[in-house]
Amino acid sequence: MKTAYDIIIKPVLTEKSYADMAEKKYTFQVAVGANKTEIKQAIESIFEGVKVQSVNTMRTIGKIKRQGRFSGRTPEIKKAIVTLKPDSKPIPFFEGMAEEADA
Repeated sequence: MKTAYDIIIKPVLTEKSYADMAEKKYTFQVAVGANKTEIKQAIESIFEGVKVQSVNTMRTIGKIKRQGRFSGRTPEIKKAIVTLKPDSKPIPFFEGMAEEADA
C-alpha cells in the first residue's frame, strides 16, 4: 500500500512554477506509477484544508548520457500540476517560497 508520501516525491521550484502560483497551480514531482486520482488524494491528505480541482500530469523520458564508451540513461520522472479550487486555502510551503522570490 502506497502512502501519500510515496506518491508525492518533492515540489518543483522553477520560474514557471512560481508564475503559476498566482493562479493556484502547484507543481510536484510524483511517482512514475501514480495516477491522477492517487495524486489528488495524496495532496488533500498531506496539506489540510486544500481542495484539488484538477491534476495534469506529464512524463519525461530519461536522456541518454555517455561517460567514455559507456552509456546509460538519467532517471525518468513524472510531474503533476495541481490546480486548487477557488475556495481552497493555498499551500503554505509554496506561499513562503513565493514571498522570498518577490523580494
